[in-house]
Amino acid sequence: MKKTNISIVGSGNVATHLAIAFHTAGCTIRQVMSRSFDHAQNLAMRVGARPTDRVGDLDEDVDVCLLCVSDDALYDLGLDMHMPSTLVLHTSGSTPASVLRRVTTRYGVLWSPQTFVRDIAMDYSLLPLCIEGCNATVEQEIEQLVRLVSSHVYHLDGEQRQQAHLAAVMVSNFVNAVNATAQEYMQEHGLDFAMLRPLAEQTLRKWDYGDLRAQQTGPARRHDQKTIDLQRRLLADQPEMLRLYDHMTELIERNA
Repeated sequence: MKKTNISIVGSGNVATHLAIAFHTAGCTIRQVMSRSFDHAQNLAMRVGARPTDRVGDLDEDVDVCLLCVSDDALYDLGLDMHMPSTLVLHTSGSTPASVLRRVTTRYGVLWSPQTFVRDIAMDYSLLPLCIEGCNATVEQEIEQLVRLVSSHVYHLDGEQRQQAHLAAVMVSNFVNAVNATAQEYMQEHGLDFAMLRPLAEQTLRKWDYGDLRAQQTGPARRHDQKTIDLQRRLLADQPEMLRLYDHMTELIERNA
């Protein structure tokens, strides 16, 4: 059985994990292209591919080309690339699939609501993969491809993907920023942030029990104004944290 040949454009976090995921699944990673040849070479060595730093050097007869680059770079590639017989997919959560319509007649999106860190391994079989094709036939091709990696496949149109991306930003980026703020606060006061890890893990387990709003706890949920006033005083000399505290308290009180 012929192996699927894939070229990867990009060498960052998403490119690294998808290259490894498809390589592990038995696909041939033919090329890795990056603006930095050294970066392309580093990733290419991990998956047995050829590195390049030129768009014009990409093989046009490859089966699949994954564009794992920034949204701005996608628009440039949409003008510079020409791969008429290749299935070309971008990995952006917010960019329309149509940005690739001049590159090929077979285009679409492969996006995952996941945070990727280059050197942290993950179980790709658990990876949620959201796909969109320019037509039903192409979307079926994309599904067959991504099921080599994971069975958790979601068919989303462009608007649904943008909505899911927004929610993912809240679940991951916003939560991490709040946790980082709490970590710094604990460190400033000589406290071990590790003591809060069981709390964070227990909070995540609430996902298994349905309605998260119904499981809200804390002083704002109880309308415990005495505790709220005390905590606001503790933040009196940290206006940025106080604004965050007030906003989140108001959000919880309003929905309690």
